[in-house]
Amino acid sequence: MLLVVFGANFTSISYLDTGVAILGVTVALNRVIAFGICVVSAGVLIWALNRTRWGLTMRAVALAPGSAPLVGIAVDRVARQGFALGTALAAIGGSSMAMYQTFSATGGVIFTMKALVIVIMGGVGNVAGALIAGLALGLVETFVATAIDPGLTLAATFAIFLVVLLWRPQGLFSK
Repeated sequence: MLLVVFGANFTSISYLDTGVAILGVTVALNRVIAFGICVVSAGVLIWALNRTRWGLTMRAVALAPGSAPLVGIAVDRVARQGFALGTALAAIGGSSMAMYQTFSATGGVIFTMKALVIVIMGGVGNVAGALIAGLALGLVETFVATAIDPGLTLAATFAIFLVVLLWRPQGLFSK
């Protein structure tokens, strides 16, 4: 449907693409801003899930949806809030990436596969573990792209995923 509506052309936005020096390395300002937006969003998410009553109800429904109504939690309402939260996080991530990367109607498939790998590697349900796994995977992909071959980044991602599944099938940061 997206191909029909938007076409198959690649699109890019050149927004704040000037260089800025950070610790002696020149980095595009749009990447720094995207990183800042994502760090703040992740911090707020972790804080909200671990320190607020709303986060407690979200975690309760995630862990035991059958038992949550017994303590007065409206599971349907919390599920809708969880879906809205996921949509908001996807919008934040997508708009942050759109500042510095080309995109098309079919570009989401690879990001969905990487997101699945990151969630499983970090431990399903562990937000901080997923963030650490995503950062580690990004560092490995960058190393492989610069030191070996940019075409092997996806192979490196799935090789690490396979090793993690064989070593700790429940994820690196699960209990």
